[in-house]
Amino acid sequence: MSKNPFDLNAMANQTKGMKAAQAVGQVALTSAQEIAQLNQRAAQELSSRMRTKVAELMKTQDPKSVFDYVHAEVLQDAAKEVAEYQSQLFQALASGNKELAKIAETMIKESQHDLIHFVNEATQNSPAGAEPYTSIFKASFNSALENFDQIRSAMTDSFSNFEKSSAAVRQKRSK
Repeated sequence: MSKNPFDLNAMANQTKGMKAAQAVGQVALTSAQEIAQLNQRAAQELSSRMRTKVAELMKTQDPKSVFDYVHAEVLQDAAKEVAEYQSQLFQALASGNKELAKIAETMIKESQHDLIHFVNEATQNSPAGAEPYTSIFKASFNSALENFDQIRSAMTDSFSNFEKSSAAVRQKRSK
């Protein structure tokens, strides 16, 4: 009974896939927890500030001074708080984004390595007279390697563009 080289690494590949899925899940969970904590903190701070502002407004008798106070302090403070919240939110998202990029890069490299190993095994064990098929197979393999590089490049560009747009939004909001 001959060995089938295509089944030798099936368990190892499944393990790799499970570990990658766990890592992605952990990054998503961590990001979600950070955002939930950020939201809870923002809600508590907003509630506290609103009580203070309402108490100050209740002391005022003149409607014009209430309007001036709301315009001068309440709205400006709210704008600053929103900008700070967005900055913190973008930082949390960027951190998770970087982790996901690392995981994806590792998965692509491992898949590329597995594919190279697969092709080497398949072509080394090919029967005599199968050279034309081996040539076609290797051409397909080279095409697949190019696709890996294109995927990696597109992924890197995507994460880079997200970082740039997040930074641009942060800068725009802080002005």
